[in-house]
Amino acid sequence: CTLVGFLTGCVGLDVVPSNKFTEETYWTSEENTTSVLTMGYRQMFEAKRHFGNEILSDNIVSAYGSPDEKIIAMGAATPSLSRFEDEWKDCYGGIKTTHTFLGNIDKVEMNETKKERMKSEIRFIRAMLFFRLTTWWGDVPFFTEDITKEEAVEIKQTPHKDIIAWIHQELEDIAEILPTRAQYARADRGRITAGAAVALNARVALYENDWERVKKYCEQLITESTYGEYGLFDNYEELFWKVNQYNEEIILDIEYVTDYRTWSELQDYVPMSQEARLCVAAPTQQLIDCYITLNGEKPVNGEDYSNRDPRLAATVVYNGSSWTKRDGNTETIWTDPARDTKDRFQTGSAGTPTGYYYRKYADPSPAAYTAKWDCNVNIPTIRFADVLLMYAEAMHELGQMNKDIWDKTIRPIRERAKFTADTALDFPATASNEELREIIRNERRCELALEGLRIFDIRRWKIAENVLPEPPRGASFTTAYPARSFNRNRDYLWPIPRKEMLLNPNLVQNDGY
Repeated sequence: CTLVGFLTGCVGLDVVPSNKFTEETYWTSEENTTSVLTMGYRQMFEAKRHFGNEILSDNIVSAYGSPDEKIIAMGAATPSLSRFEDEWKDCYGGIKTTHTFLGNIDKVEMNETKKERMKSEIRFIRAMLFFRLTTWWGDVPFFTEDITKEEAVEIKQTPHKDIIAWIHQELEDIAEILPTRAQYARADRGRITAGAAVALNARVALYENDWERVKKYCEQLITESTYGEYGLFDNYEELFWKVNQYNEEIILDIEYVTDYRTWSELQDYVPMSQEARLCVAAPTQQLIDCYITLNGEKPVNGEDYSNRDPRLAATVVYNGSSWTKRDGNTETIWTDPARDTKDRFQTGSAGTPTGYYYRKYADPSPAAYTAKWDCNVNIPTIRFADVLLMYAEAMHELGQMNKDIWDKTIRPIRERAKFTADTALDFPATASNEELREIIRNERRCELALEGLRIFDIRRWKIAENVLPEPPRGASFTTAYPARSFNRNRDYLWPIPRKEMLLNPNLVQNDGY
C-alpha cells in the first residue's frame, strides 16, 4: 500500500501548498527544485532508525515497553509489524521523491554544473534507500524511474545481487561528478560528497563480504586524495558534539537544524537524573566487557572501570561515572541500588535495566538543544574511522594484514583513543589468524558502539544466531533478562510486509514467514 500511495501522489505537495502548483508549474524555479532535493535528504535516514537499529543488536537491551525492535529481537515479529511496514514505506517514499526529482529537474533553467551536482546528490540518496531495502529484505521491487500504480501492484522482485551490482556502478558514476568536501562552500557543508559515494560503496561491499571491493574503495580514501581528504578527529568523545560538526572525520551525517529539524531520542537513553523520560534500552555487560585495558589485555573484571579503554567512559555511563551538566558543573552518576538516587537500578522501574546508560551523543553544550533533549546536532553515519576499520578487516580476510596495514588503521584509532602502551598499540605479530580476526572485530565494536551498525556486522559475520540468543547481562547488582531469539533459517532477512503481499500477488515472501 505504501508503494502505491507514494507512486500516485505528487511529492511537491509536501513542500508547497497544493492549491498553488501543478506538475507543470512547479518545476519552473531553482528554489522549488532545491525544496524537493531537501526532502530527499530528510527521507534518506533519520535518528529514530539510527537508535532503533542498535536495539536489534547485542550491544543494548530493551526492558521497558515493547518497541518494535524489541519484538524483532525476541523473535516474536510478524509481517504485520509496524517497523517492517514503516521501513518499507519510508524507503519507497524516498525513492518516489528521487524519481520525481530526476524526471523533472531538466525542465528547470539553472546552472548546468549545479544541476548535475544536484542530480548526483539525489542519485546517491536513491542508492542509499535501495541499499537499506535490499539489506533488510534481499530481493525487492527495483526500478530506476517512476512507475504507475498499475505497475506498482504487479512488479516482481529483483535479485539482491543485481541490485547490489547496480548500487556499486551508480555510486562509482556519481563519485566522478560530486565535489569533494573541500570543494563545497561553507554554506553547503553537509551535502553529499564524492568521498561519501566512495565510503558508502565500501560499506555496501563490506555487507557482502566482498573484500576486494572493500579494499579498493577504502584505498581511494586512505591513500588517495581524488575523492577528498579525511582524518581522525583528535578527541573521541567530542567528535559527536555540535561545536565539532563537519570535522575532518565526518564523511556523511544526518543533518539537523535548530527549530527546523531536531531529534529527541536521547531522552530515553541518558541517566534519569538528567531529565530523561525513561530508559527504553541500555548497554549490556557484554558490550562493557569488550573494552580492553590500557595495556591491551582483556579485563579480568568487567565492572572494574579503571584502567580501561577511554572510549568506554566516552560511550557509556556506568556506576560512579562523572557527568558534565549544561551549566558546566559535574556530578557523579550512581546506578547501584544501594544508593538512593534517581539513576539507581530498580526492578520494574523506568530506569536502567543493566546499570548503564548512554553517554555518546550527549553534548553538554546548551547550544546543542532547542529544549531539554530536543537536539539539533548532526548524527554521523559514516566516518573515517569506519573506513580504516573496514580496510583493516578486508586486508585481514584477504591474508594481507601486516604491521604496515595495522599502523595505518588500528594503531591510529587506538592512539586517538589515548592508548599509550606498546602492548596495546603494536601489531600483535604472534596472534593466530582467528585471534587477529577477533581483535579487529572487537575494535570495530568498541569504536562504533551505539552507532547503529552492530546489527549489520553480526549479520554479515553470520554470528547473530550465536550472540543474540545469549541472555543479556547487566552489572552484578541487576537481574537477568530473557534470552533473545534468532532463527538462522529465517531471521537473516525480514518478512515482506503483509499489506504489500496482499496488494501485489507477484511478491514472494521470504522463508519462514
